Amino acid sequence: MFRAIQLEQNADKTTAAVLKDLDDSALPAFEARGVTVDVAYSTVNFKDGLAITGRSPVVRKWPMVPGIDFAGTVSASDDPAWQPGDAVVLNGWGVGESHWGGLAQKARVLGDWLVRLPAGLSPFEAMAIGTAGYTAMLCVLALERQGVKAGDGEILVTGASGGVGSVAVSLLHRLGHRVVASTGKADEAAYLQGLGAAEVIDRAALSAPGKPLQKERWAGVVDTVGSHTLANACASTRYGGVVTACGLAQGMDLPVTVAPFILRGVSLIGIDSVMAPRAQREAAWARLASDLDRVALQRIAQTIGLAEALEAAPRILAGGVRGRLVVDVNR
Repeated sequence: MFRAIQLEQNADKTTAAVLKDLDDSALPAFEARGVTVDVAYSTVNFKDGLAITGRSPVVRKWPMVPGIDFAGTVSASDDPAWQPGDAVVLNGWGVGESHWGGLAQKARVLGDWLVRLPAGLSPFEAMAIGTAGYTAMLCVLALERQGVKAGDGEILVTGASGGVGSVAVSLLHRLGHRVVASTGKADEAAYLQGLGAAEVIDRAALSAPGKPLQKERWAGVVDTVGSHTLANACASTRYGGVVTACGLAQGMDLPVTVAPFILRGVSLIGIDSVMAPRAQREAAWARLASDLDRVALQRIAQTIGLAEALEAAPRILAGGVRGRLVVDVNR
């Protein structure tokens, strides 16, 4: 038996989220290469909040165990690439949406979805980073591939007090960039400065409709917000600058003109963490293990138990969570 959060769909299409004991036989079956993992830690991400509350049609199959990421130890494997005792981490691949996820003491997934936990990272640290930090690293790698270097100019991070934003601020600062953090939480300025932000600005400066082309400022952008915020970030990026987009907290729309792209050569790079190929995942996790400030990681993360994840879901949707929520599934 193992404990898990299970989501069920009511007759009126609403979602019921309950903490319950499940038999091992309930774990998903795979025709080949299935791997069973004893989960140590998971997280509550924005997408998990949507799934648990039913605010958005995130869940594709019922019943569902939410949790888009987890870290733990292989306990059984039909995949020759994985052996009992291997330390692993998983992000994305539809886990927590189409396949049972990590908010449980056990998970069974396809071996191809797993990444070996880098040496020197504990399962707790892996989930303090989690999908949010892994996504932040994908953004940083994209900026680097496009030639953005420390000293080129300021880097804007939007939604900076959230999980992706917090890790991005810390990473970029440690890599030598001057980071400007945008947030709607004025009381989080000291927190963001502690992570390395040189300046903290109010998100209101970016979140309203703006001019199609604005004063040049940013050499690069990590945007977690979308909508008008992303449009304004593009409009104020310097000639040849790079904008990475990985979130939609403000909205899925993008009310931007072609002006920044054809008059300033701005690049807009979409960042997908769910289906990213293994090589990108391994590169991101290797860089996180070597580049992320572990002291800053302790400031970013807070630990809760499995039952507490249920009440955390609406808080994360309301913007009431700072940094990362790590779930100790055995607590």
